[in-house]
Amino acid sequence: MPKSVLITGCSTGGIGYDLAVAFQKRGLVVFATARKTSKMVELEKLPNLHLLALDVTSDSSINEACAQVKTQTDGKLDYLVNNAGRGYVFPLLDADIEEGKKMFDANLWGVLKMIQVFSPLLIDTKGTVVNIGSLSASLYFPWSGLYCASKAALHLFSETLRLELAPLGVNVITVGVGAIQTSFHADLPEVTLPPNSHYQSIEKQIQARGRGEDGMVRGSSVDFAEKVVGDTLRGAEGLVYRGKFASYGRMAAHLPARILDGMLADPGTGLADLKKHKKPN
Repeated sequence: MPKSVLITGCSTGGIGYDLAVAFQKRGLVVFATARKTSKMVELEKLPNLHLLALDVTSDSSINEACAQVKTQTDGKLDYLVNNAGRGYVFPLLDADIEEGKKMFDANLWGVLKMIQVFSPLLIDTKGTVVNIGSLSASLYFPWSGLYCASKAALHLFSETLRLELAPLGVNVITVGVGAIQTSFHADLPEVTLPPNSHYQSIEKQIQARGRGEDGMVRGSSVDFAEKVVGDTLRGAEGLVYRGKFASYGRMAAHLPARILDGMLADPGTGLADLKKHKKPN
């Protein structure tokens, strides 16, 4: 029987979609999931690819998806790819904590619940968990503080999980994702600051960052997916960095704070303009 993989967050235009295609090309049985299967209709044309509705923030949805996979694989799963997640761009002083909690539910707690529910299937096959992280786990981008925090939490969680699952024969890969061209920013709501925000004078710059307009050249999601699938199938483990500027970002995280601050608080963030507006009397 062909090996099987379940991938979360496979909506068209995202990393998960291209991961599903790349795994399918390698001959695996693929379970592609999203909150709504209508967001993955193009995948339905591919053989050995099954679409499942799955909301990683819903226990009942996760349990139902697991039950469906069990019936089609004799209770086995070789690879679990936790890709689904949320973003949030907002100054920390003005951030909606409830929105931040929702993001952590998707980016961290949902990942843990997925692993807990699917672990019997993975232990049975001595399988692999792939957690899709981000360079934001180690690079503190202005206006993305809560998102960076969620990915930093995911990376530490994932590396700890690797140690805990190793005696059970299950491998864990954490992917530090670089700059990839996807619909990620298009799915984020427009930033609207409160009237009394200290950052009102640079709202346009923050809004531009929320739309992904940072001047960064992004790499191909297809190329990224092919490399991650290759890493997974060859048995890579631990932290793997893939995507545009991934290796540079990894090195940048070890620069002195003074230098890294200057790189991350670049003119496009609006922070330099804010200093001009906030000169002391």
